[in-house]
Amino acid sequence: MTDSLLISASIFVVTVALLIIRPYKMNEAVFVTIGAVAICLFGIVSFTDIISIIDIVNGAAITILSTIVMSIVLESIGFFRWAAFNLAIKSQGSGRALFWYINALCFLMTMFFNNDGSILITTPIIIQTLNVLNLKTHQKIPYLLSGALIATGASAPIGVSNLANLISLKIVGLDLNAYATMMLLPSMLGLLSISLLLFYYFRKNIPVHIPIIYRESEEWFHQSAHSPSSIKRLHPLIAPPNTTQPSTNRIDWRMFVMCIVIVILTRVSFFILQPLGISTEWPAIVGSLCLIALRWFKKGIAPTDIVRKTPWHILLFALCMYIIVYGLYNAGLIDIIINQLGGLVAENRFNAIFIIGPLLTVMSNLFNNLPSVMIGTLSLTEMDLEPYILHAGYFASIIGADIGALILPMGTLASLIWMHILKENHIHFTWRKYIKTTLFVIPISLLISLVSLYAWLELFY
Repeated sequence: MTDSLLISASIFVVTVALLIIRPYKMNEAVFVTIGAVAICLFGIVSFTDIISIIDIVNGAAITILSTIVMSIVLESIGFFRWAAFNLAIKSQGSGRALFWYINALCFLMTMFFNNDGSILITTPIIIQTLNVLNLKTHQKIPYLLSGALIATGASAPIGVSNLANLISLKIVGLDLNAYATMMLLPSMLGLLSISLLLFYYFRKNIPVHIPIIYRESEEWFHQSAHSPSSIKRLHPLIAPPNTTQPSTNRIDWRMFVMCIVIVILTRVSFFILQPLGISTEWPAIVGSLCLIALRWFKKGIAPTDIVRKTPWHILLFALCMYIIVYGLYNAGLIDIIINQLGGLVAENRFNAIFIIGPLLTVMSNLFNNLPSVMIGTLSLTEMDLEPYILHAGYFASIIGADIGALILPMGTLASLIWMHILKENHIHFTWRKYIKTTLFVIPISLLISLVSLYAWLELFY
């Protein structure tokens, strides 16, 4: 082991240890920033490297920021509140039904936006729904955690739902259609396994029946767009029919529809413009600016709340973690992976899947999945593999990075954003409790996904 690799590995190990222990409950970005600065001071990552790293991650960062802007605007116009009320009504007092509705919502939102955007939009919806139903904290966790894991893992079935997937697709020479054909079934089975295992794990905390309070309210009618006969529960914060609510609590339905149309068009434009060589950040910027302008014009709300509510430290975390991992890359990590595993991976498809999948799971949980996918993909392309083995290894790496990465909160940017949202809403949920649950759920689901991938590719490809 070279001196630079030893130094890089030592800095990395200390950084990860501090992230897990989190002394004095300091923000996770602090430790990663210190580690990144140390890597640079030792000269392992140069200023030129940092410019290259920024060039790699800026598109992803801009797209994530644009999605955050969209979620803040949607929240301010009442979208989360409206969705929460409708979820509460749809569940009809069944805690179990609510669990599956929330899982379905989070899956669909990731398909429609991306995993980070889904977390930003669905978590506030879930929190408001659970507040509407007046659930206790321990009863909220099954819904919140299952929603987060499904929203994050649901980026595996289609490449466009995760920016890391899109970047690495170009490296291995696959298009979105080929990706979906080979990955949809294996990853869907993995997601189903996550939901079923979480339902079993939290079976005692999920209420079979949520008490219903039969009351009617004009305000509820205005917020939920349901007839009075369908209104079955009233949030304690909603005033009785004769109470005048502030106008800011009411939904401007015309503006509501216009905002949803802008969001839909922004998402569709990703697919339309990508073949033309226009990267995702540009339509994302245009869409978010349109939402800001529309809200400012219609409601007179300046974008100062966006600056205040954006979790900037999450983006700093991602950049600094990438710098630390890039230091490992400069110190020869890829050469070690190729030398130690290249021969085994090249033997057959089975080895490629069951070596690369677990490897990327470990790397993603320790390094974060975005830089891990890049290291894994670059390693695969330098192993001189047959195309069918290269593709099998790549798909296994995506499963490891999208599903396997869920074991630790720092495995994905979406998980960190989720933890931030919980903290902002005063919901106490520690890393220890998170890991205790995911250690039961994720390894089994990962194995099911990898076995399904191998069987699917053997049968049809």
